[in-house]
Amino acid sequence: MTANPLDTLVTVFGGSGFLGRHVVRALAKRGYRVRVAVRRPELAGFLQPLGRVGQIHAVQANLRYPASVEAAARDADVVINLVGILFERGRQRFDAVQAFGAEAVALAAAAFGARLIHVSAIGADENAPSRYARSKATGEKLVRAAVPSAVVLRPSILFGQEDDFFNKFAAIARLSPALPLVGGGHTKFSAGVRRRRRRSRRRRDRRPRQGWGRLRARGPEAKSFKELMQFVLATIERRRLLVPIPFALAKLQASFLQLMPKPLLTPDQVELLRGDNVVSAQAKREGRTLEALGIDPIAMAAVVPSYLWRFRRSGQFADRMA
Repeated sequence: MTANPLDTLVTVFGGSGFLGRHVVRALAKRGYRVRVAVRRPELAGFLQPLGRVGQIHAVQANLRYPASVEAAARDADVVINLVGILFERGRQRFDAVQAFGAEAVALAAAAFGARLIHVSAIGADENAPSRYARSKATGEKLVRAAVPSAVVLRPSILFGQEDDFFNKFAAIARLSPALPLVGGGHTKFSAGVRRRRRRSRRRRDRRPRQGWGRLRARGPEAKSFKELMQFVLATIERRRLLVPIPFALAKLQASFLQLMPKPLLTPDQVELLRGDNVVSAQAKREGRTLEALGIDPIAMAAVVPSYLWRFRRSGQFADRMA
């Protein structure tokens, strides 16, 4: 990015989503001009108050139509791709959105000479049993082929006030007498890209060393799925049974749950839970983590209780968890 943020135009694909709105807010706060590329710009008006008058502008773009992607990326200095889906529905397929859609964004960024930041997932793997994870890995490969200098971020669980993880299970616990532990709840996760920058005497424009194509964004420690559910229950001050469910049974149940308008669980998500969602030892050794850039993750215990209080019986007036 240029020295003067006002001279920099940043196009954010998927800027109206959970992660996107926080990225747009952060960019606007730092003075950048932001073009938000979304399928339904008429539904992205809530983003405009995050900046000054005229600073944030929403445009129509659909990753299935390269012409619309090129139009959204035209004249941009930086392109950020945040588009992703957690389940397939209709024409929204994993490969179309997270592989070939990512390639369309990368090709558009390359055509206009823009810097590219692509957000993938920590579990991206071409050999994974999950179609979601395979499509993320294919997307990374296509992005790097189009823009070799692209920065690829691999976050684990994203948490915040509007997240679809802690809020989902807290809502289930409010009504259900039990919470399911798929595969026994042994799958490990690293929660976070919610973070703060560590003060440093080194130069502020830190950039990855040569060959740092992918950065893992993780929380300060790994937690099993069971531990995360225990944390949710302790935070909302409710007692619920934690019921282990074998993968085979969970996949059978997910085959019916996926028919819901917003599925609680899909068969592909069950496959995704078969493997841990944490930073690899190799990535740590090579220093391809946010900590190496001077960014300290904030523990989920410092953030999640600030918005899960609404699931307590007494809401914000309940005693705070010790």
